[in-house]
Amino acid sequence: MQWYRIGLLVLVACADAGEGPAEEPVDPNAPAAPRGGVVELSGDAGTVVPKAPCPSDMAYVDTMYCREVIRDCQEEEYEEKNNLHICHKYKEDYQRCTQALEHRQFCIDKYEYPNKQGAHPVWNATWYEAQATCKSKNKRLCWQSEWTAACEGSKHTPFPYGWKRDHHKCNMDNQWLTPKKGPHGFLFAEKDMGLRLLELSRLDRSVPSGSQETCQSDFGVSDLTGNFDEWTIYDEKPKEKSRWASLKGGAWGHVRNQCRASSHSHTPDELYYFWSFRCCADAEGAPEWQPRKWAQNEKAPDVEAHDFFPDPIVPVNATGPSELKYNYRLGDYLKD
Repeated sequence: MQWYRIGLLVLVACADAGEGPAEEPVDPNAPAAPRGGVVELSGDAGTVVPKAPCPSDMAYVDTMYCREVIRDCQEEEYEEKNNLHICHKYKEDYQRCTQALEHRQFCIDKYEYPNKQGAHPVWNATWYEAQATCKSKNKRLCWQSEWTAACEGSKHTPFPYGWKRDHHKCNMDNQWLTPKKGPHGFLFAEKDMGLRLLELSRLDRSVPSGSQETCQSDFGVSDLTGNFDEWTIYDEKPKEKSRWASLKGGAWGHVRNQCRASSHSHTPDELYYFWSFRCCADAEGAPEWQPRKWAQNEKAPDVEAHDFFPDPIVPVNATGPSELKYNYRLGDYLKD
Protein backbone atom coordinates (compact mmCIF):
# COMPACT_ATOMS: atom_id res chain seq x y z
CA MET A 1 0.00 0.00 0.00
CA GLN A 2 1.41 3.36 -1.05
CA TRP A 3 1.23 5.21 2.27
CA TYR A 4 2.97 2.32 4.02
CA ARG A 5 5.85 2.30 1.50
CA ILE A 6 6.23 6.07 1.69
CA GLY A 7 6.31 5.89 5.49
CA LEU A 8 9.11 3.34 5.42
CA LEU A 9 11.14 5.46 2.99
CA VAL A 10 10.70 8.51 5.18
CA LEU A 11 11.71 6.53 8.25
CA VAL A 12 14.88 5.26 6.55
CA ALA A 13 15.73 8.71 5.20
CA CYS A 14 15.41 10.27 8.65
CA ALA A 15 17.57 7.56 10.17
CA ASP A 16 20.31 8.10 7.57
CA ALA A 17 20.29 11.89 7.91
CA GLY A 18 21.33 12.08 11.57
CA GLU A 19 24.90 12.55 12.79
CA GLY A 20 26.44 10.69 15.67
CA PRO A 21 29.56 8.94 16.93
CA ALA A 22 31.29 6.47 14.65
CA GLU A 23 30.05 2.91 15.04
CA GLU A 24 32.18 -0.07 15.96
CA PRO A 25 33.03 -2.45 13.09
CA VAL A 26 30.34 -5.07 12.57
CA ASP A 27 31.14 -8.75 12.17
CA PRO A 28 29.26 -9.79 8.97
CA ASN A 29 29.08 -13.37 10.23
CA ALA A 30 27.41 -12.50 13.53
CA PRO A 31 23.63 -13.14 13.78
CA ALA A 32 21.52 -10.00 13.72
CA ALA A 33 19.44 -8.97 16.71
CA PRO A 34 15.66 -8.97 16.20
CA ARG A 35 14.14 -5.57 15.47
CA GLY A 36 13.52 -3.91 18.78
CA GLY A 37 15.48 -6.65 20.56
CA VAL A 38 18.95 -7.13 22.01
CA VAL A 39 21.59 -9.86 21.90
CA GLU A 40 23.10 -11.71 24.82
CA LEU A 41 26.20 -13.88 25.10
CA SER A 42 25.58 -17.52 25.94
CA GLY A 43 27.75 -19.69 28.17
CA ASP A 44 30.01 -20.54 25.21
CA ALA A 45 32.39 -17.68 24.56
CA GLY A 46 31.76 -15.93 21.28
CA THR A 47 28.27 -17.39 20.69
CA VAL A 48 25.59 -14.73 20.27
CA VAL A 49 22.04 -15.80 21.16
CA PRO A 50 19.18 -13.54 20.07
CA LYS A 51 16.87 -12.45 22.86
CA ALA A 52 13.22 -12.19 21.90
CA PRO A 53 11.75 -8.71 22.38
CA CYS A 54 8.61 -10.15 24.07
CA PRO A 55 7.77 -12.95 26.53
CA SER A 56 6.63 -16.21 24.94
CA ASP A 57 2.98 -15.64 25.84
CA MET A 58 2.92 -12.29 24.04
CA ALA A 59 3.06 -11.31 20.37
CA TYR A 60 5.62 -8.81 19.11
CA VAL A 61 4.12 -6.03 17.01
CA ASP A 62 6.49 -3.97 14.85
CA THR A 63 4.52 -1.82 12.45
CA MET A 64 3.95 1.58 10.90
CA TYR A 65 0.75 2.89 12.45
CA CYS A 66 -1.61 5.38 10.84
CA ARG A 67 -3.61 7.38 13.38
CA GLU A 68 -6.15 8.73 10.86
CA VAL A 69 -6.99 6.53 7.88
CA ILE A 70 -9.54 7.01 5.11
CA ARG A 71 -11.18 3.89 3.67
CA ASP A 72 -13.97 3.35 1.14
CA CYS A 73 -16.94 1.57 2.73
CA GLN A 74 -18.88 -0.17 -0.04
CA GLU A 75 -21.55 -1.85 2.09
CA GLU A 76 -22.84 0.03 5.14
CA GLU A 77 -25.64 -0.70 7.59
CA TYR A 78 -27.30 1.79 9.91
CA GLU A 79 -28.22 0.05 13.13
CA GLU A 80 -30.99 2.30 14.45
CA LYS A 81 -31.40 0.91 17.96
CA ASN A 82 -27.86 1.84 19.01
CA ASN A 83 -27.31 4.57 16.40
CA LEU A 84 -24.42 2.67 14.84
CA HIS A 85 -23.02 2.78 11.32
CA ILE A 86 -21.54 -0.65 10.64
CA CYS A 87 -19.44 -1.17 7.54
CA HIS A 88 -19.68 -4.72 6.21
CA LYS A 89 -17.32 -4.40 3.26
CA TYR A 90 -14.49 -2.04 2.37
CA LYS A 91 -12.89 -1.49 -1.00
CA GLU A 92 -9.91 -3.81 -0.88
CA ASP A 93 -6.43 -2.25 -0.66
CA TYR A 94 -7.87 1.26 -0.73
CA GLN A 95 -6.82 3.43 2.20
CA ARG A 96 -5.19 6.81 2.66
CA CYS A 97 -3.28 7.95 5.72
CA THR A 98 -3.92 11.62 6.55
CA GLN A 99 -1.17 11.97 9.17
CA ALA A 100 2.48 11.05 9.54
CA LEU A 101 3.05 7.35 10.14
CA GLU A 102 4.29 6.26 13.56
CA HIS A 103 6.78 3.43 14.04
CA ARG A 104 5.30 1.32 16.84
CA GLN A 105 6.97 -1.61 18.63
CA PHE A 106 5.32 -3.32 21.60
CA CYS A 107 4.21 -6.63 23.11
CA ILE A 108 0.57 -7.71 23.43
CA ASP A 109 -1.09 -10.76 24.99
CA LYS A 110 -2.01 -13.33 22.37
CA TYR A 111 -5.35 -13.99 24.09
CA GLU A 112 -7.86 -12.23 26.28
CA TYR A 113 -6.98 -12.42 29.97
CA PRO A 114 -5.88 -14.80 31.51
CA ASN A 115 -4.00 -15.05 28.21
CA LYS A 116 -4.24 -18.81 27.87
CA GLN A 117 -5.42 -20.65 24.76
CA GLY A 118 -8.63 -22.55 25.49
CA ALA A 119 -9.36 -20.64 28.70
CA HIS A 120 -12.53 -18.68 29.39
CA PRO A 121 -11.78 -14.95 29.26
CA VAL A 122 -12.36 -12.85 32.35
CA TRP A 123 -15.73 -11.08 32.48
CA ASN A 124 -17.32 -8.29 34.56
CA ALA A 125 -14.05 -6.30 34.72
CA THR A 126 -13.76 -2.59 35.48
CA TRP A 127 -10.95 -0.56 33.93
CA TYR A 128 -9.28 -0.21 37.34
CA GLU A 129 -9.36 -3.96 37.97
CA ALA A 130 -8.00 -4.65 34.50
CA GLN A 131 -5.10 -2.22 34.87
CA ALA A 132 -4.24 -3.44 38.39
CA THR A 133 -4.28 -7.07 37.24
CA CYS A 134 -2.01 -6.35 34.26
CA LYS A 135 0.34 -4.46 36.58
CA SER A 136 0.51 -7.50 38.88
CA LYS A 137 1.94 -9.40 35.89
CA ASN A 138 4.53 -6.66 35.17
CA LYS A 139 2.42 -5.52 32.23
CA ARG A 140 -0.16 -2.77 31.59
CA LEU A 141 -3.34 -2.23 29.66
CA CYS A 142 -2.80 -1.54 25.97
CA TRP A 143 -2.94 1.94 24.54
CA GLN A 144 -5.95 2.07 22.23
CA SER A 145 -3.64 2.68 19.26
CA GLU A 146 -1.59 -0.42 20.18
CA TRP A 147 -4.75 -2.54 20.27
CA THR A 148 -5.80 -1.18 16.88
CA ALA A 149 -2.37 -1.74 15.32
CA ALA A 150 -2.27 -5.35 16.55
CA CYS A 151 -5.77 -5.92 15.17
CA GLU A 152 -5.13 -4.43 11.71
CA GLY A 153 -1.95 -6.47 11.28
CA SER A 154 0.95 -5.83 8.94
CA LYS A 155 -1.43 -5.25 6.00
CA HIS A 156 -3.49 -2.66 7.91
CA THR A 157 -6.87 -4.21 7.15
CA PRO A 158 -10.09 -3.01 8.86
CA PHE A 159 -10.74 -6.47 10.30
CA PRO A 160 -8.04 -8.81 11.65
CA TYR A 161 -8.91 -11.28 8.85
CA GLY A 162 -9.30 -8.86 5.94
CA TRP A 163 -11.64 -6.36 4.30
CA LYS A 164 -15.11 -7.87 4.76
CA ARG A 165 -16.98 -8.36 8.05
CA ASP A 166 -17.59 -12.07 8.62
CA HIS A 167 -19.24 -13.67 11.67
CA HIS A 168 -17.97 -17.08 10.54
CA LYS A 169 -14.41 -15.94 11.28
CA CYS A 170 -14.97 -14.28 14.67
CA ASN A 171 -17.58 -14.79 17.37
CA MET A 172 -20.17 -12.06 16.74
CA ASP A 173 -23.74 -11.38 15.51
CA ASN A 174 -25.17 -13.60 18.27
CA GLN A 175 -28.56 -12.97 19.83
CA TRP A 176 -28.40 -10.90 22.99
CA LEU A 177 -30.04 -12.20 26.15
CA THR A 178 -31.71 -9.68 28.46
CA PRO A 179 -29.95 -9.35 31.84
CA LYS A 180 -32.17 -10.12 34.84
CA LYS A 181 -32.56 -7.80 37.79
CA GLY A 182 -32.69 -8.70 41.46
CA PRO A 183 -33.39 -6.64 44.59
CA HIS A 184 -30.02 -4.87 44.36
CA GLY A 185 -29.73 -4.33 40.61
CA PHE A 186 -28.49 -6.59 37.83
CA LEU A 187 -27.89 -10.17 38.94
CA PHE A 188 -24.56 -10.32 37.08
CA ALA A 189 -23.26 -7.75 39.60
CA GLU A 190 -24.75 -9.37 42.72
CA LYS A 191 -22.58 -9.60 45.85
CA ASP A 192 -23.71 -13.21 46.19
CA MET A 193 -21.08 -14.87 44.00
CA GLY A 194 -23.26 -17.94 43.39
CA LEU A 195 -26.10 -15.85 41.94
CA ARG A 196 -23.61 -13.77 39.99
CA LEU A 197 -21.99 -16.83 38.40
CA LEU A 198 -25.33 -18.34 37.37
CA GLU A 199 -26.43 -15.13 35.67
CA LEU A 200 -23.07 -14.53 33.97
CA SER A 201 -23.16 -18.10 32.68
CA ARG A 202 -26.71 -17.70 31.37
CA LEU A 203 -25.77 -14.54 29.46
CA ASP A 204 -22.47 -15.95 28.17
CA ARG A 205 -22.19 -16.20 24.36
CA SER A 206 -18.40 -16.44 24.30
CA VAL A 207 -16.03 -19.05 22.89
CA PRO A 208 -12.78 -20.24 24.53
CA SER A 209 -9.76 -18.06 23.81
CA GLY A 210 -8.11 -18.86 20.49
CA SER A 211 -10.68 -21.51 19.54
CA GLN A 212 -11.41 -19.79 16.21
CA GLU A 213 -8.17 -19.86 14.24
CA THR A 214 -9.69 -17.54 11.63
CA CYS A 215 -10.12 -14.79 14.24
CA GLN A 216 -6.47 -13.83 14.39
CA SER A 217 -4.41 -10.99 12.99
CA ASP A 218 -1.18 -11.84 11.19
CA PHE A 219 0.75 -10.74 14.28
CA GLY A 220 -0.67 -13.84 15.98
CA VAL A 221 -3.18 -12.09 18.26
CA SER A 222 -6.56 -13.81 18.70
CA ASP A 223 -10.15 -12.67 19.30
CA LEU A 224 -9.55 -8.96 18.95
CA THR A 225 -12.94 -8.43 17.32
CA GLY A 226 -15.97 -10.16 18.78
CA ASN A 227 -16.12 -12.43 21.84
CA PHE A 228 -15.52 -9.79 24.57
CA ASP A 229 -15.15 -6.04 24.74
CA GLU A 230 -11.68 -5.13 26.01
CA TRP A 231 -10.56 -2.19 28.13
CA THR A 232 -7.71 -0.02 26.79
CA ILE A 233 -6.05 3.30 27.67
CA TYR A 234 -7.31 6.06 25.39
CA ASP A 235 -4.50 8.13 23.88
CA GLU A 236 -6.49 11.00 22.41
CA LYS A 237 -8.55 13.87 23.82
CA PRO A 238 -11.10 12.52 26.37
CA LYS A 239 -14.49 11.52 25.00
CA GLU A 240 -17.87 11.30 26.66
CA LYS A 241 -17.85 9.50 30.04
CA SER A 242 -14.85 7.25 29.60
CA ARG A 243 -12.15 9.92 30.16
CA TRP A 244 -8.85 7.98 29.90
CA ALA A 245 -10.48 4.63 29.08
CA SER A 246 -12.06 3.02 26.03
CA LEU A 247 -13.59 -0.32 25.09
CA LYS A 248 -12.48 -2.15 21.96
CA GLY A 249 -13.61 -5.24 20.07
CA GLY A 250 -17.39 -5.14 20.19
CA ALA A 251 -18.13 -8.39 22.08
CA TRP A 252 -20.27 -11.23 20.70
CA GLY A 253 -23.34 -9.32 19.52
CA HIS A 254 -24.23 -7.35 16.41
CA VAL A 255 -22.20 -4.20 17.06
CA ARG A 256 -18.92 -2.46 16.10
CA ASN A 257 -16.85 -5.60 15.49
CA GLN A 258 -13.92 -4.03 13.66
CA CYS A 259 -10.44 -2.78 14.53
CA ARG A 260 -10.84 1.02 14.52
CA ALA A 261 -14.15 1.44 16.35
CA SER A 262 -14.29 2.04 20.11
CA SER A 263 -16.82 2.85 22.83
CA HIS A 264 -16.52 5.81 25.22
CA SER A 265 -19.94 5.88 26.88
CA HIS A 266 -18.95 4.13 30.13
CA THR A 267 -16.93 5.26 33.12
CA PRO A 268 -13.78 3.36 34.16
CA ASP A 269 -15.39 2.10 37.37
CA GLU A 270 -18.32 0.41 35.61
CA LEU A 271 -18.45 -3.33 34.94
CA TYR A 272 -20.55 -5.39 32.54
CA TYR A 273 -20.99 -9.03 31.72
CA PHE A 274 -19.09 -8.95 28.40
CA TRP A 275 -16.25 -6.59 29.42
CA SER A 276 -12.79 -8.12 29.59
CA PHE A 277 -9.21 -7.08 28.72
CA ARG A 278 -5.76 -8.17 27.60
CA CYS A 279 -2.38 -6.75 28.60
CA CYS A 280 0.45 -5.04 26.75
CA ALA A 281 4.09 -4.29 27.58
CA ASP A 282 7.01 -2.37 26.13
CA ALA A 283 9.15 -4.45 23.78
CA GLU A 284 12.70 -5.17 24.87
CA GLY A 285 15.05 -2.61 23.34
CA ALA A 286 12.27 -0.51 21.79
CA PRO A 287 11.79 3.15 22.71
CA GLU A 288 9.00 3.82 25.21
CA TRP A 289 6.00 5.35 23.45
CA GLN A 290 3.92 8.22 24.83
CA PRO A 291 0.81 9.88 23.32
CA ARG A 292 1.16 13.17 21.51
CA LYS A 293 1.28 16.13 23.89
CA TRP A 294 -1.18 18.17 21.85
CA ALA A 295 -3.78 15.38 21.99
CA GLN A 296 -4.81 16.71 25.44
CA ASN A 297 -5.54 13.20 26.64
CA GLU A 298 -6.42 12.80 30.31
CA LYS A 299 -3.65 10.85 31.98
CA ALA A 300 -4.74 7.50 33.35
CA PRO A 301 -4.33 7.26 37.13
CA ASP A 302 -1.74 5.03 38.70
CA VAL A 303 -3.18 1.94 40.36
CA GLU A 304 -1.71 -0.49 42.85
CA ALA A 305 -0.76 -3.85 41.39
CA HIS A 306 -3.29 -6.51 42.36
CA ASP A 307 -4.62 -9.64 40.66
CA PHE A 308 -8.39 -9.28 40.79
CA PHE A 309 -8.92 -12.47 38.77
CA PRO A 310 -6.67 -15.16 40.30
CA ASP A 311 -9.09 -18.04 39.70
CA PRO A 312 -10.05 -19.53 36.32
CA ILE A 313 -13.53 -18.71 35.03
CA VAL A 314 -15.68 -21.86 35.02
CA PRO A 315 -19.21 -21.11 33.75
CA VAL A 316 -22.17 -23.22 34.87
CA ASN A 317 -24.08 -24.53 31.85
CA ALA A 318 -23.06 -21.55 29.74
CA THR A 319 -25.42 -20.69 26.90
CA GLY A 320 -22.66 -20.35 24.30
CA PRO A 321 -22.92 -18.76 20.84
CA SER A 322 -26.46 -18.62 19.48
CA GLU A 323 -27.53 -20.90 16.66
CA LEU A 324 -29.08 -17.90 14.92
CA LYS A 325 -26.89 -15.06 13.65
CA TYR A 326 -28.03 -11.57 12.74
CA ASN A 327 -28.52 -10.97 9.00
CA TYR A 328 -28.59 -7.22 8.49
CA ARG A 329 -30.01 -7.44 4.98
CA LEU A 330 -33.14 -9.09 6.35
CA GLY A 331 -33.05 -7.39 9.73
CA ASP A 332 -33.51 -10.62 11.67
CA TYR A 333 -31.69 -13.52 13.32
CA LEU A 334 -31.45 -16.54 11.03
CA LYS A 335 -29.62 -19.82 10.67
CA ASP A 336 -26.58 -19.64 8.42
